[in-house]
Amino acid sequence: MTGGEVPERADVVIVGSGHNGLVSAIMLARAGLDVLVLEAADVIGGATRTENPFPKVPALRHSTGSYLLGLMPPELLATLDVRIPVLRRDPHYFLPTPGGPGSPYLLFGTDTAATRAQLTEFFSPVDVAADDALQTELAALREDLAPAWLAEPLDVAETAQRYVRPELQQVFVDLVRGSVADYLARFDFRSELLVSMYAVTDGLSGLNAGPDDPGTGHNFLVHNMCRLPGSGGTWMIAEGGMGTVSGTFAAAARASGARIVTGAPVTAITLDGGAASGVVLADGREVRAEVVLGACDPYRLMGLLPDGALPGALAERMAAVRRTGTTLKLNLALRGLPRFSCLPPEAPSPFGSTIHLLPGAASLTSAGGESPMAALRAMWADVRAGRLPAEPTIEWYLHTTVDPSLADPAGHHSSALFVQSVPYELAGTTWDAALPGYVEQLVGICERYAPGTGDLIADAVPLPPPGIEAHFGITGGHIHHVDNTVSFADRMPYATGVDGVYAGSAGCHPAGSVIGAAGHNAAQRILADLGR
Repeated sequence: MTGGEVPERADVVIVGSGHNGLVSAIMLARAGLDVLVLEAADVIGGATRTENPFPKVPALRHSTGSYLLGLMPPELLATLDVRIPVLRRDPHYFLPTPGGPGSPYLLFGTDTAATRAQLTEFFSPVDVAADDALQTELAALREDLAPAWLAEPLDVAETAQRYVRPELQQVFVDLVRGSVADYLARFDFRSELLVSMYAVTDGLSGLNAGPDDPGTGHNFLVHNMCRLPGSGGTWMIAEGGMGTVSGTFAAAARASGARIVTGAPVTAITLDGGAASGVVLADGREVRAEVVLGACDPYRLMGLLPDGALPGALAERMAAVRRTGTTLKLNLALRGLPRFSCLPPEAPSPFGSTIHLLPGAASLTSAGGESPMAALRAMWADVRAGRLPAEPTIEWYLHTTVDPSLADPAGHHSSALFVQSVPYELAGTTWDAALPGYVEQLVGICERYAPGTGDLIADAVPLPPPGIEAHFGITGGHIHHVDNTVSFADRMPYATGVDGVYAGSAGCHPAGSVIGAAGHNAAQRILADLGR
């Protein structure tokens, strides 16, 4: 259903067709409610999209926003009775260094013995033992915490007491409240580059924070909650791109009776006697409804309500944790595959993996280089000062090597750099002025590891934080909606305190990412409040 076909009334209006809103639509429609999903954009999915973003390579398909599926609970997929086709990446992590053959590197995959041998050869047996201890502890926490993700949130201490085994309760509380740097320091890694890799990809991803900041431990734990069947605790590729996730949920929602209308931006939630009475669209049309669920980010939802409608304590708390995004996504169309100079010819293909280009990596191959953790701290100092870091962290991926369905007939590769961290606002300049030069700088970093990469780029579409905000409609361009340093009961509640108005996006419990649990939990709360 497209713009122009908006009914006058529904039982539930859902604002936004991101994956969480679609999960809610499935559950509420199956419970017999008349559900209407209103989406401002012309396409569904929020940041969970497969698009054709490259003007110079128009047939190449690409996940423009979210790009991996890892954290969605298998119990949720079972409840919804849907199947999302996913592809295992093996190896799943590639940590190169900028040097020739013989330079250190890691290729993490299902071959545990090979990974341990690499850790021993390029780093030390101490790092093998540290990594084993880390993974064992995370596996236990992952198992314990899983049920908490599909339930109403408790505070951190109550969560520990209810869900976490006694011997790990204090570890859990300290991890969630503390920094990723402090947590990783417990394991006595000898290699700072390994510590940096884990700190970046799991602790800092998507955050407005540095490695020593409280709450980065929570983000680290969140990113280690991969439990999808066959994943082995790693992140997977959704076949056909991330639009497959939203497309699968949308089809199930429609089959359950929900209506989805795109090109229908909501500009206000109306109240009658302090309770929800419907929504107003940008073109003036109104839809009556006694339940309105904001599947948009919490700050957009708050802006749709009349001034003063939200309970003052909640409004103040959400204002206090509001942050802008610090992620830059450089979407790339490549003519061919890069060649990493540190890899010997007999090494497995690294291209399906997340490729970690870390500041300070050169310290392993040359004397006098800045240490990896010092480089991370310097990066964050630059961001806080409004400067573009000379050495940001980069996760580089090329999904067409695992999912050829994305490729165009000419065989171009879908690739991207996920760059962390950059400022939302730049000191002394603008993104329009600085972006072209910064794109060249990022490609130059890739060239250090894989010479000739720049010659492979057929097209590049960068999305700095303001670009993410504009393209996906996320306040502040923050990919987690609410910073993942904010955890459990401190995130946006499902019941807002305004009768009939609910929240159910990545800004709610359990966290920002493509999880779907918030949509499930918000729907459960609505059904309970309606006596269903």
